[in-house]
Amino acid sequence: MDKFTSQMAKIKLDLHDIFNKGRSIEEELSRVMREAVDKKIALVEIMPGKGSGQLKKHVLRFLQDKEMKKLYHRVEKDSKNFGRIFVHFRF
Repeated sequence: MDKFTSQMAKIKLDLHDIFNKGRSIEEELSRVMREAVDKKIALVEIMPGKGSGQLKKHVLRFLQDKEMKKLYHRVEKDSKNFGRIFVHFRF
């Protein structure tokens, strides 16, 4: 994958599916973050959904962990869609 392709690529993680199936949210978040770093993908889109906001808070706390913060450049909360978070990487 060339640099241009990896910068245009994005990984989507819909936590609705994971949450409903009882899989560990932290495991899936870790997996997606590692995949983005390994494949040099510039953007991860996480969809915790709107709901009560508890799942979104959980994701944001996870991303603030010092080990996770080392992996990415910045986190952006979608201003148009409360139920979506973007994690930007710089390679």
